[in-house]
Amino acid sequence: MGSSVSMSPGGAETYRKPFATGWTMFAGCLMIFGGLMAVFEGISAIANHTRYVITGNYVYSFNVTGWGWFHLILGILIMLAGVALFTGAVWARVIGVVVVGFNMVVNFLWLPYYPVWAIVLIGVDVFIIWALTAGTHRVEPPREYVAPPPPPSAGAQPPPPPPH
Repeated sequence: MGSSVSMSPGGAETYRKPFATGWTMFAGCLMIFGGLMAVFEGISAIANHTRYVITGNYVYSFNVTGWGWFHLILGILIMLAGVALFTGAVWARVIGVVVVGFNMVVNFLWLPYYPVWAIVLIGVDVFIIWALTAGTHRVEPPREYVAPPPPPSAGAQPPPPPPH
């Protein structure tokens, strides 16, 4: 795989690889898997809304079927954004951060219905956002090697002082 090299304003070379690598690729895999799990969670909430138990009275109580549709639609968007990350496009990173950020809010509001799963997904979403915003790999320009002066020899005389 080739890469293009450009210079940043600070003088550091920036390497951009056309295919997603490293943490971005891992974040894309997590987004595809997490989106699929959100789709299953949404289908489960739509099909059998009596399965979920609300543990208390909360300010933001919604219909479980409505939450199911939220999770279903958001899961599909997250999977599509995860697939788009494999192209290495910057717009895919931006869409990924926005969709996963929205997923964090939805999972926070989902806490009364399924607290452990919601907390785990919030943690995964934080990692995905970090991986997507880490940026390109920057390398400082190589420094020129300056050889140290040779050590003085035993019989050498010091140089004469400069004239005034």
